[in-house]
Amino acid sequence: MNIKPETIEYWRTKWFSFVAFLKAWLEPSNLAGLRPKLEFQTGVLAGFSLIASVLLGVTNCSTQSTIQQRLDEDLKKSLEEVVPASYYDNDILQDTITIPSAEFNIGANNTTVYLAKQSGKVSAVCFKFIAPDGYSGAINMIMGVDRNGTLLGVRVLNHKETPGLGDKIEVAKSDWILNFVGRSLDNLTPAQWAVKKDGGVFDQFAGATITPRKSVQATYRALQLFKANQEQLINP
Repeated sequence: MNIKPETIEYWRTKWFSFVAFLKAWLEPSNLAGLRPKLEFQTGVLAGFSLIASVLLGVTNCSTQSTIQQRLDEDLKKSLEEVVPASYYDNDILQDTITIPSAEFNIGANNTTVYLAKQSGKVSAVCFKFIAPDGYSGAINMIMGVDRNGTLLGVRVLNHKETPGLGDKIEVAKSDWILNFVGRSLDNLTPAQWAVKKDGGVFDQFAGATITPRKSVQATYRALQLFKANQEQLINP
């Protein structure tokens, strides 16, 4: 690209004019006269705010990819806990489908489902869901389901349940949540999808019945979501 000499000279003149203006403006005698003025103080504050915003933007851009990488790694680890590696040979993080889920009360209007495939055929699916009514708030969970609707695993991602009581839903605290493995809508009746105190097959915790009760109920609803979309999910 050829730039005309007159264009170069124009911008050169503009640059030197700006430098001369800035040098004169920064003269101590000039600044001394400006400091008491409200406009000067406001301008300085605005200048610092602009610099801070620019630096924040640059920092965000430089760290965004790293943050996303860490989030993907955490998600992949969670997926591996509920869908055994033997079930897929695809990039499960990238192979997804989104389905409507508002009517199932699992904390989202739409749910992203991760598809586990073997030789191009869906062998299992995995998705996150929420028990919105835990004792101390929402319980965020994730489940893996094989193509026939049988649970491969359920894990709690995060919660605010009472330490020493409700936190037994964590696999690190007890093996309670492992009892979901092998369960399905076909081998348990709706009434059995409850804690034993309510006539179901799942244990409750001493002093903390609400937490396991709501976890079981949410898992049941999540399975219903899978069942309602099973054909679309296993034959995308």
